[in-house]
Amino acid sequence: MDIILGSLVDVISTLLSLYMWVVIISALITWVNPDPYNPIVRFLRGATEPVFAKVRQYLPFVNISGIDLSPIVVLVIIQILNNVLVRGFARLVYGM
Repeated sequence: MDIILGSLVDVISTLLSLYMWVVIISALITWVNPDPYNPIVRFLRGATEPVFAKVRQYLPFVNISGIDLSPIVVLVIIQILNNVLVRGFARLVYGM
């Protein structure tokens, strides 16, 4: 059972790290005004925009003078999830 939970912890941690990079790349790509029909751009926007929209909905102050800070909020949330959930599970599984 510990092996399954340990593997689950590793998978969750990896997925959170991958999504963190998707958020970072999506935020950086907005600075260069890319082609909106590019498949990579469409994937990045499709993967991040629903989350950014929820952050903007619940925290309207993240848009300051036209600067959207929702990617930063999402990155902080990802880090909190990684620390709380993954490390909490790791302590539970590995007894650390």
